[in-house]
Amino acid sequence: MQVSMADLPLQDQPNDHDDFADADRGFIARLTPAVVTAADGRVVWDHDAYAFLEEECPGTAHPGLWRQGRLCARQGLYEVTGGVYQVRGLDLSNMTIIEGDTGVVVVDPLLSVECAAAALGLYREHRGDRPVTGVVYTHAHVDHFGGVRGVTGGGVPILAPAGFMEHAVAEQVYAGPAVTRRSVYMYGQTLDRSPCGQIGAGLGMTTSTGTVSLLPPTLGVARTGQEEVVDGVRIVFQLTPGAEAPAEMNFLLPAHRALCLAENATHNQHTLLPLRGSAVRDARAWARHLTETISLFAGRADVAFASHHWPTWGADTVTRFLAQQRDLYAYLHDQTVRLMNKGLTGPEIAETLRLPPRLERAWHARGFHGSLSHNVKAVYQRYLGWFDGNPAHLWEHPPRGSAIRYVDCLGGGAAVVTLAKGYIGDGDLRFAAQLLNHAVFADEGNKAARDLLAEVYTRLGHGAENGTWRNSYLTGARELADGIVPAITATACPDLAQALRVDQIFDSIAIRVHGPRAWNETVSIDWHLTDLGERHRTTLSNGVFVHQVDPPDEPVDLTLRLTKAQLIGLLAGRGVEGVEREGSIGALQRLVAVLDDPRPDFPIVTP
Repeated sequence: MQVSMADLPLQDQPNDHDDFADADRGFIARLTPAVVTAADGRVVWDHDAYAFLEEECPGTAHPGLWRQGRLCARQGLYEVTGGVYQVRGLDLSNMTIIEGDTGVVVVDPLLSVECAAAALGLYREHRGDRPVTGVVYTHAHVDHFGGVRGVTGGGVPILAPAGFMEHAVAEQVYAGPAVTRRSVYMYGQTLDRSPCGQIGAGLGMTTSTGTVSLLPPTLGVARTGQEEVVDGVRIVFQLTPGAEAPAEMNFLLPAHRALCLAENATHNQHTLLPLRGSAVRDARAWARHLTETISLFAGRADVAFASHHWPTWGADTVTRFLAQQRDLYAYLHDQTVRLMNKGLTGPEIAETLRLPPRLERAWHARGFHGSLSHNVKAVYQRYLGWFDGNPAHLWEHPPRGSAIRYVDCLGGGAAVVTLAKGYIGDGDLRFAAQLLNHAVFADEGNKAARDLLAEVYTRLGHGAENGTWRNSYLTGARELADGIVPAITATACPDLAQALRVDQIFDSIAIRVHGPRAWNETVSIDWHLTDLGERHRTTLSNGVFVHQVDPPDEPVDLTLRLTKAQLIGLLAGRGVEGVEREGSIGALQRLVAVLDDPRPDFPIVTP
């Protein structure tokens, strides 16, 4: 059983005021109105839509999540310590600005160009029109680099952890369409901002929908202990790969006695496997990196700040915060593996495991973004995968096939709805959702089942302490009632495509090949990239698109001589104009004919 903060006796509730004092500390000014628009007038960020969070918590929200929403909704320019500032509440993440000798070093320039420009503008309005003299990307998630062209066009040092570029663009290449669709659920992008709708995501409010950009790093941080000086600002780095991101780093500003924790220690329990989908994060490595952070920097910082939420002040408080965050991820890992080795499955461990009382009472360990339930399952998945060892689960029917059979066994769709009402009456919304999900998947035209499932999802969402769970439940309810509503998402600029390596470009083709349609096609193409001085060969056979670098001299169906930019343009449908070629252009046409397009709006709560 998971204990909610609301279930703890009043005398066991943690101090409710310290976080609010810290979240307001150093406040200078807000952006007013807090609405950011694109060049075409489209609103890409509307923080004013969350003004309702100043009211008392209604019955349609969990008190803990409402409290977290109020904290995350603090918006404006804040002084962290002398010479270090943050702009919060203008995107999912924070922008940090460090004043140097001649200008400012910008850390994590948000997700969108428009939001980053607005954040820098707010800083300059109150601190002067200082030029940007450097940029630091703490890690390879888009909300920490996508707005970079809003603060600089390049020509300044850009620092990032080793492996940054590979991981920054990989998410866009492989599972990008599926992750984007699932992000609509995770962040509640189509929901109204209201006490009954979206009230945040625990880590911040939501994601902006402006233009995403990327400038490649000019300097890679390759080792812990590496020191760099940017515009007179001395920075000491700690690499933390495999924790919250595959490429990530903390850093100390010794002259400011300030420690940046990137996204490795924030004011909530983070997620080991986001509901949008990703590779499973390593809780064991995460905990060990935080132990190293304490060893390296304890006593050397009077304030710790991160790429989300508000700072933590006081050397002893910072150390205690880091130790508790470390213990949180270590406990999740170790206890899950202990119970796994006693034969419990992921769902069984999630129902059994409870955090130690001191962690349970720490607000920053609460499951506002990640949750104990889905983090435990992530640890299990990392070690043992999807199969729990029970042969009955080895070859189950897919969801619709199973649903049809279950509903038939239970006496039909109307009978399932009746049974579900009984469980709802008993307060078992979880099982009612399972029953009604079967009814909808067996017959998506069963309006009674759809309406009742939407009601159950709404109640589950309103009771969820976890922001991403709430958003998922409420988005599911909306799609059952209204169908799939197109979501407005961030717009990628050419930077991301240009950042792809050639092998990643060809990988993006391979995962679009419609295997059965391509079974009997054989196509070989040589690609001479004239600007890179590289020769690549791709071969289509048995429904597989194979890529080789520097292939042997053998006859091929088609040879193309082109630049990397022309290759990207060709794949974007801009044709072969200006591309030198030898052989049959029909080979390229046959390849294109077997490529499948991803579906950006695939169903989730219906079959």
